[in-house]
Amino acid sequence: MNPIELLRLPATVLLVLAAVLLLLSLLQLLTLRRRLDAGARLAASGHALLCAACFALAVLLGVSGWALRGYRLLGEESPVVDIDAHILSPQRWALTLIWPDGSTRELQLAGDDWRVEAVVLKWKLPAQLAGLSPLYRLDRIDGRYDDPAQEASAPRTVIGLGSADGFDLLDLHRQYPRTLPMVDAVYGSGAFLPLVDGGHYSVTLARDGALVARPDAATQQRISSPLGG
Repeated sequence: MNPIELLRLPATVLLVLAAVLLLLSLLQLLTLRRRLDAGARLAASGHALLCAACFALAVLLGVSGWALRGYRLLGEESPVVDIDAHILSPQRWALTLIWPDGSTRELQLAGDDWRVEAVVLKWKLPAQLAGLSPLYRLDRIDGRYDDPAQEASAPRTVIGLGSADGFDLLDLHRQYPRTLPMVDAVYGSGAFLPLVDGGHYSVTLARDGALVARPDAATQQRISSPLGG
């Protein structure tokens, strides 16, 4: 990823701005020291206020940027994850998740279908008009049974895909809503498809915040004709 692409990530932008403001606060602190040594107390007071303001804003942007980790800009239709499935035993599956950056994760699910869910953050109109796109973060993947009775009684598998440290933008917005006044709504979106042996699926997220799951042509044929007919 080149530097331009990095700067398009909201978390990176906020953290870079936080670092710049922290540097400015340090420069103001040095200037404040010189003004005090020179006996210019009135000028020192102005630098003290500016130093405090830069530091407070740096902390605010730094916390927001740290909480944004795991979220991505949502374009017209953004790739979220590809999924490869292989059967282990009846209603037991091995899945390989392939992220847009090429990294992978292996996991196992029980059920007839896989289901993936994401958290979507939508900005208020002024932020949208300024060009700020919605954000999303994958939350979990789980197995789903076709039979509702089996869904209620059979073993279920739910695997989290969110932040490992349990703190992110959603937590920040819930605990300190005034910290992010431009947030309009935070909601969930999900999609599921039947599991077939050798299946390959692509999950994308549309601009309106809806997850879209698509099988490739061979997988769609297996879904349509599960017995090979």
